[in-house]
Amino acid sequence: MTSPSTIPPKFLSAGNELGVVAVGFSGGQCKPGVDAAPTALISAGLLTQLKEDLGYTLYHDDTVHNYSSLMPSTDPSYRNMKNPLAVSAVTQRLSEQVYEHAALGRLVLTLGGDHSIAIGTVSGTARAIRERLGREMAVVWVDAHADINTPETSESGNIHGMPVAFLTGLAREERRDVFGWLRGEGAEALSLKKLVYIGLRDIDRGEKRILREHGVKAFSMHDIDKHGIGRVMEMALGHIGNDTPIHLSFDVDALDPQWAPSTGTPVRGGLTLREGDFIAECVHETGSLVAMDLVEVNPSLEAVGAADTIRAGCSLVRCALGDTLL
Repeated sequence: MTSPSTIPPKFLSAGNELGVVAVGFSGGQCKPGVDAAPTALISAGLLTQLKEDLGYTLYHDDTVHNYSSLMPSTDPSYRNMKNPLAVSAVTQRLSEQVYEHAALGRLVLTLGGDHSIAIGTVSGTARAIRERLGREMAVVWVDAHADINTPETSESGNIHGMPVAFLTGLAREERRDVFGWLRGEGAEALSLKKLVYIGLRDIDRGEKRILREHGVKAFSMHDIDKHGIGRVMEMALGHIGNDTPIHLSFDVDALDPQWAPSTGTPVRGGLTLREGDFIAECVHETGSLVAMDLVEVNPSLEAVGAADTIRAGCSLVRCALGDTLL
């Protein structure tokens, strides 16, 4: 099967097919508006560009899923987690949606939504890769934040700061309706040895301790300033190796607010848009990309910057999926 890209995919049996899941969910954090991001990205022409300019055959149900039927009537905090029942139910359903595409050998693109949705996207991709190829998957997590708080270390209780902890098994829960369903898949979705962070610059005290104790490969903005983005990507991808499928989870707040101001937790001193695009291009060039998330675009937060943030998000996706400057 031919691919829209000049880079042949290593781990996709249907390289020209793109499964798209649009997730209008904001329950992992407290600011409304991020649920409008998929509609804004699609309205900006993203899916048309992927189809007409990059040549993908799209598989999308033309729906932005808000999962209203899954919302509980009451959702009290539990173990310091806000909205635990809603986030668990949504991510479980999302995991199934992503799995359905990935199991067919398609590249999967998920448009969020806040970053709690990665509990669903990464687990769904990892399950399909294990079943289809018998392989472990790596995750490149591009973000200003590590999102590796356990419920007990979180200062806010917002689950969008906890997805990596649940995916790696650092956080566990027996209750099936509060992420216990993750344990039913037979293995952790993600090994800490196959996790690489890029762009970190706002890390909670408890997260720093977790990263150090477990030796997680993490490149902060200090590392990017010191080595340059080219060398950082060489080191990051070298750590993963060239024989491992990659799930790219890209939080738009990894970019400096100059380029992406319309996001829920902006942090100054971040990546330029060109550096963000370069990260996406490098991951694509490996031929190992099997899935991508784009999250935390919030069109409602800044009228002036919303259009710029949406354009930046579209650019990141296009670069990861094979768009080139020449």
